[in-house]
Amino acid sequence: MIAGAFFYLFATILVISALVVIVSRNPVHSVLFLILCFFNAAALFVMMGAELLGMLLLIVYVGAVAVLFLFVVMMLDIDVAGLRRGIKQYMIVGGAVGVVVLLELFIVLGGWVISPEAAGNARAPAPADVSNTVALGRILYTQYVYFFQAAGMILLVAMVGAIVLTLQHRKDVKRQNIPDQIARRRDQAAELKDVKPGQGI
Repeated sequence: MIAGAFFYLFATILVISALVVIVSRNPVHSVLFLILCFFNAAALFVMMGAELLGMLLLIVYVGAVAVLFLFVVMMLDIDVAGLRRGIKQYMIVGGAVGVVVLLELFIVLGGWVISPEAAGNARAPAPADVSNTVALGRILYTQYVYFFQAAGMILLVAMVGAIVLTLQHRKDVKRQNIPDQIARRRDQAAELKDVKPGQGI
């Protein structure tokens, strides 16, 4: 009874904070409510017995990603009003995509069938011979190792793409040119000076 009450409490706060992340006009408020989402999701993971996932959610997402995102939003000083000026020209396309996604969600929910074994699996005890971390590692690196590696490659490509898109070359900054350094000759790299006694260079 108490576990069910806590589940509904965390789930309700999670859904409400997720909605506030979307509808909030202030990006800083959106990030703060996103951190609240992560905390409630971590609490749900802990209630389900997946303590490792809950702690990873707090350490990685709250401790690194969300805080970094918050600092980036505050440092960039995003002009929200300027971003919303051209929103009307994309309203029709965005609305059409939203309607299609909503219809797909209704189709998925309409054909949803709960497996008879689902309730029994939810109440199944955790293996006694291994910990939660070991069990998760065995699943990730044995049954789903190719999917795990594919997800890592996708994240790597996304990171490189984000760096390339946001990289700005400034003309007033001197940069290292490796081919020019390798191709230059000795007479271009060194110069001999005959310094007379008592004279400077």
